[in-house]
Amino acid sequence: MKKIISFVVALSFGAVVFAQDATLEKLGENAAEKMTSTTLPKGLTVGGYGQVDYNEPDGSKVGKLDIHRLVMLFGYKFNDKVSFLTEIEYEHVVELYVEQAFIKYRVNDNFNVQAGLMLVPMGIINEYHEPTTYYGVERPNVDKYIVPTTWREIGIGVTGKIDAVSLKYQAYIFNGFKSYADGAGFLRGKDGLRKGRQKGIESQVSSPNFSAKLDFYGLPGLRLGLSGYFGDTQTDDTTEESSTIGVAMVGFDARYKYNDLELRGQYIASKLSGTEAYNALTGKDMGSEMKGYYVEAAYGFDLKGVERLTPFVRYEAYNTQAETKGFVANKAYDRTDLFFGLNYRVAKGAAFKVDYQISDNAISGSDSMKTFNAGLAVWF
Repeated sequence: MKKIISFVVALSFGAVVFAQDATLEKLGENAAEKMTSTTLPKGLTVGGYGQVDYNEPDGSKVGKLDIHRLVMLFGYKFNDKVSFLTEIEYEHVVELYVEQAFIKYRVNDNFNVQAGLMLVPMGIINEYHEPTTYYGVERPNVDKYIVPTTWREIGIGVTGKIDAVSLKYQAYIFNGFKSYADGAGFLRGKDGLRKGRQKGIESQVSSPNFSAKLDFYGLPGLRLGLSGYFGDTQTDDTTEESSTIGVAMVGFDARYKYNDLELRGQYIASKLSGTEAYNALTGKDMGSEMKGYYVEAAYGFDLKGVERLTPFVRYEAYNTQAETKGFVANKAYDRTDLFFGLNYRVAKGAAFKVDYQISDNAISGSDSMKTFNAGLAVWF
């Protein structure tokens, strides 16, 4: 935690010392924001993003090539107030999902109502997951195991900004993670809440969940985010109290850009109640607390035209059994990753990526796992 506090203080100090334009737009936007922008003409807008990955464990003679994801984006602007966005994704060629599908109604310039299948605003990557918006071939593992990205559910909420205090706000009511159905449990220690994502697929709803995020953009080059998610998991057996788990997740994230230097960091923690009874019912090993963080630094070098070469380094630490009740935590789930890599942007929206990953866990005497990753990323 001290590392996170020091990182945030350093970012804030740098933002005060250096002078740049402090605007929300200069720190980037995601596909949903672009496809529902007020500047678009009426009618249909088409976009997309995708990534192709290569992963090779150190010492192995066999690597893995994968069209990890290919996504088509469709936005439709009915009029100046009403727009619709959908995101249709193929994963690993054979898996088909709808990642977003929502209507946005603009009450005025600073207040919107949204309803449908939407991203839960937690951390950075869950909302900004297009592959050209982050460094590294794969998304950070903190966002995979702790958040868990890509996390989307069906709900309704409000969004907007208050320029007078430099705040972007979001608040939603969603259905929650599915913990129990047809006599079986879904949540476990290895990947926490990840198996409970319902993704809008015949989602069961037994209790509503609340999600909110505030983003502050009032200091030059700096954006700070504070996220919260609170509620209970969903079950098809409301007579069995131990089939649900209470979830209280909070997150803090920071992004800073000054000229060619980029820094970002994130801390996510979840308190889970009722896990001891849930594990007794289902035979699972769900922890009562999960937490993780990462810090990242990157520096870009301009080449010819829009081409840009950016080396980066990222350190991650995450534990899906940071606390347990009724059993001893598995130290294999207390993990760290160190990444060194290069991002070569050949056009705005197209990049080649390489990185080297060193992974460890808390098991005494365990060997580090080293992996070479390479890939390409596009977003248009």
